[in-house]
Amino acid sequence: MPFYRLTSFQIITSVSLFIGLFLAYLSLGAVHIPALDILAMFKSYLLNGSEFAAKEYPLASAIVMHIRLPRACAAILAGGALALAGACTQGLFKNPLASPDVLGVSSGSSFGAVIAIVSGFSFMNPMWLPIFTTVGALAASAFIYVLASRSSSSQILFLILTGLALSSLLGGARMGLLLMAQQYEVSQFVFWAMGGLDGRMWQHLLWPTPVIIIVSFLLLKESRALNLLALGEESAHGMGLNVKQTRFKLLMFATLLTAMSIAIAGPIGFIGLMVPHLMRLLVGPAHEKLLPFSAIFGVIFLLLCDLLGRWIIAPNELKAGIITSFIGGCYFIGLIIRFQRKGRLA
Repeated sequence: MPFYRLTSFQIITSVSLFIGLFLAYLSLGAVHIPALDILAMFKSYLLNGSEFAAKEYPLASAIVMHIRLPRACAAILAGGALALAGACTQGLFKNPLASPDVLGVSSGSSFGAVIAIVSGFSFMNPMWLPIFTTVGALAASAFIYVLASRSSSSQILFLILTGLALSSLLGGARMGLLLMAQQYEVSQFVFWAMGGLDGRMWQHLLWPTPVIIIVSFLLLKESRALNLLALGEESAHGMGLNVKQTRFKLLMFATLLTAMSIAIAGPIGFIGLMVPHLMRLLVGPAHEKLLPFSAIFGVIFLLLCDLLGRWIIAPNELKAGIITSFIGGCYFIGLIIRFQRKGRLA
C-alpha cells in the first residue's frame, strides 16, 4: 500500500508521539515528577476535585498545574498556530519555502513590543506587551494588504515587496526607539525577541486561545481552496473559486494565527517555515492532510525544543526560540547542500 494512503497509521503515530512527549514535558525538569503520579493527580482532579487532588499530590499539583501545564498549553497553541500559518502561507504563495514573516507580522509585532516597553505599559502590567504586539502585527499586515491590493498586476508579488519594504521601515524605527530607551528597556526587548515560553501562566492564554481555536478550525475548512489555488489563478476561477476573496481570507487567517502565537511566545522562528516544508515531503501537498499534520508536528516540535531548552543546561534554561533557530538553521543548510548536489535550488 502506498505511503500516502496510510492515514490511520500516520494519525496513530502522531497522536502517540504527542501524548508521550506531553507526559515527558510535564514530568521532566529541575524537579522530576513520575508520569504515573501525574496521571494519578489528573484522575484525582477529575473524580475528587482540585482541593482534594492538591492535598493528595501537593508537589505534583503545585509544579504541574501551576507551572508546567500552562507552559505546555502555551507551546501547543503557539506551535500549532505557527505551523498552520506557515502551511497556509506556503500554499498561498505556491512556494514550499515561504514563511509568515513575508506578511510583515513579525516586524509589526516587534515594533509594537518596543512601543509597549519604551512607553512603560509593559511595566505597569505584563499583559500590555502581548496586546501591543498583536495590534502591531495586525496593523502592519492590514497596511501591507491594502497597499498591495491597489496594484493591478500580480498581487502576491506586491504583497512580498510591500512586506519587505515595511519590515525594513519598521526595523529602522525600532532601532531608533531603542537608541533612546533605557538600558533595562533594551534588555527586556532583547529577552522578548529571543522567543520563549518561560513564565507563561494561564492568564497569558485567556484571549489568544479562542482566537487560535476558531481561526484554526476555519482554516482547516479552506483546504480545498488552497488546493485549487495551487493549480493557478485561472484554473481556480474556472472551478468557481472567488480568488480575491479567498486570498484575503487566507491572509487574514495566517496573520491572526501568527499574531496570536507571537502574543503567547514571542517571535519564535522557523516553525512556520520548516515544519510545513517537512510535512509536505512526508504526507504530500494535499492540504486536507498537510494542514492538520503541520499543526500536530508544530506542537510536537515546539514542545520538544522547549523541553530541550529546560534540560540541556539545567537548572538554567535556554529559550525555545534559540533551539528552534539552531535546528531550523541546520535543517536548511542540509537542504541547500542537497539542492546543490542536484544542481537546482527548489
